[in-house]
Amino acid sequence: MNIKEIGKTILYFMILVVILFGLRHYVFTPVVVKGDSMDPTLVDGERVIALKNTEVKRFDIVTFPAPDDPGKNYIKRVIGLPGDTIEYKNDQLYINGKKVAEPYLDEFKKELTDDQPLTYDFNLKDLFGAEKVPAGELFVLGDNRRISKDSRIIGMIQEKNIMADVKFVFWPLDRFGTID
Repeated sequence: MNIKEIGKTILYFMILVVILFGLRHYVFTPVVVKGDSMDPTLVDGERVIALKNTEVKRFDIVTFPAPDDPGKNYIKRVIGLPGDTIEYKNDQLYINGKKVAEPYLDEFKKELTDDQPLTYDFNLKDLFGAEKVPAGELFVLGDNRRISKDSRIIGMIQEKNIMADVKFVFWPLDRFGTID
């Protein structure tokens, strides 16, 4: 190899590092799932890719700074958008008075053997004294509703605090793929 080829190779790797750093900083971030609050959708120890700067929609799984534990982040599912009324009755979600299916919970509900609901009854008025999700805020829940520290406990999440939208599991390899 001559000096010119070595210089081109070094330049190539430097450009590659800059591109990867830019993508990591502005487009996506790897996240490690900690805890069981998103079982069975995401399990403790999984590694996922979350996309930054995406439009958050209902039922997206998002990551955000824990409002009650500085330095920690939470991963939860967006249930309520600004202006929504949210209610749970008999383990059934109602948004704006309409029954809404949550197929991502069906298999988990079938595994319950204690005749108790996965999600206990609540509504926004009883939790917060307001009937609707305020402008600029989101109502989030963990999929493992019995143990999840989510909006029922920590309150609404500011939309501006959403760090990324979790889209893809890359580890362990047997769970490799997109998230439903």
